[in-house]
Amino acid sequence: MSYGLLRPLLFTLDPERAHTLSIAALEALGHMPRGLARVARHYTIHDPRLAQDFWGLHFANPVGLAAGYDKDSRATAALPALGFGFIEIGTVTPRPQPGNPRPRIFRYPVQQAVINRMGFPGEGAAAVARRLAALPGHPVPIGINLGKNKDTPLEQAQDDYIAALELLFPYGDYLCVNVSSPNTPGLRLLQGEEALRGLLSAVAAANQRLALQHQRPPLPLLLKIAPDLDNDDLNAIGGLALGTAPLVNGFIATNTTTERPASQPGLSESGGLSGAPLLEQSNAVIAQLYRATQGQVPIIGVGGILSAADAYAKILAGASLVQVYSGLIFRGPGLVREILEELPGLWLKDGYPDLAHARGSTVL
Repeated sequence: MSYGLLRPLLFTLDPERAHTLSIAALEALGHMPRGLARVARHYTIHDPRLAQDFWGLHFANPVGLAAGYDKDSRATAALPALGFGFIEIGTVTPRPQPGNPRPRIFRYPVQQAVINRMGFPGEGAAAVARRLAALPGHPVPIGINLGKNKDTPLEQAQDDYIAALELLFPYGDYLCVNVSSPNTPGLRLLQGEEALRGLLSAVAAANQRLALQHQRPPLPLLLKIAPDLDNDDLNAIGGLALGTAPLVNGFIATNTTTERPASQPGLSESGGLSGAPLLEQSNAVIAQLYRATQGQVPIIGVGGILSAADAYAKILAGASLVQVYSGLIFRGPGLVREILEELPGLWLKDGYPDLAHARGSTVL
């Protein structure tokens, strides 16, 4: 059944119930090798023009799944078959927690938007580590998005990130420090330069220690930021990735926004807004980060991608890779294939020989 036929049925369900069902279906698919192979044949695009290498990792294509969908790594075995070039799981907290009260996800089909106030619900780092350890391999890079527990004081936040990292370090290909969710009280205060330097220094030191312990290189360390920062904040954050001893190796821009665009009335629920209304705001953040780092630091662009043109706009703004999530709710898994099929035509039409030449071309 095509997603166009299935979507009306899914949209009769509570959004979180629909999400739970999709995770259960993919978790089951992950145990069916023949079914996985059939799905992969349908969704996977093999085009060497889409391949790139960052942080010592190979990305067969630039389209990844954003954190927030596979919070507890239940669907990780199946998700690469949907054509993604990489997967980011989480947000994972060190200890299990229920998250915020329901209902906490709200769809807005007319605006192609989602508001969530999930609050990092999950089974905790130990449960996620067990699932990742059971994977037969990593057909695509797997990122691990880390957050703090709601009841952990801000002054002890670094202990949470390090505790989760200690459990998950052996199983990830890159690490993302999430300080930008609007749904954990006070979390965004960690985006201040002084607090951020302290947190990232502690996580980076733990990353180095664990690398020695496990006899493997440190994980590439990325920082996920909010779309609601001003240019001075973004310039300061960009500086964390520069110099001889950078604290981060890249950025994920952006998380959801607490702002509500005047042109999109009716988005009344509290929480983080994602989907189409976030596109231009997140692109502006990507462009400013690209300027602040002189295009020298990889940026993963996320927020509002519902078409190949949207993904391409993020690349023109300076993104090296992109992630989707809310767009999948409205367009289905075929969105990934559509983007990958159309991207080369977009950069060739603009006269760029490859993806790297298109990146940031409208910014510097």
